[in-house]
Amino acid sequence: MKVLVQRSSAAKVEVDGEIVGAIDHGQVVLVGIEKGDTEADTQRLADKLLKYRMFSDDDGKMNLNVQQVGGGVLLVSQFTLAAETKKGLRPGFSTAAIPEEGERLFNDFVAKVRAQYDKVATGRFGADMKVQFTNDGPVTFMLD
Repeated sequence: MKVLVQRSSAAKVEVDGEIVGAIDHGQVVLVGIEKGDTEADTQRLADKLLKYRMFSDDDGKMNLNVQQVGGGVLLVSQFTLAAETKKGLRPGFSTAAIPEEGERLFNDFVAKVRAQYDKVATGRFGADMKVQFTNDGPVTFMLD
């Protein structure tokens, strides 16, 4: 499981021209589910995501997590994070979870994040999504 976390000053996800998820400042989280991922992985990364200190304190140091700054969390499934890119010039996706398993584990991840924090929005699994956000910093981390 790969989780790409970006600090954002605002973000939204559109599907067919409809906004399906939006936050003000907080985290835009792209989630890639791979073969072999489990509920234990979703729990570990949900815990880490919410506690990850990527927001500045009064001294300008990254000492605060999303909950401490009252930010939103926008969770977006993105199977391309599971791509194989070491060989060739075209990505392969044999390491990505099959869609049914990916959706099940993504929904499990969303539920675990929401169980710990109430400012959570999502995209729509498997949809052609348009994600717009302003990366604040820029600050981006890969959690796996």
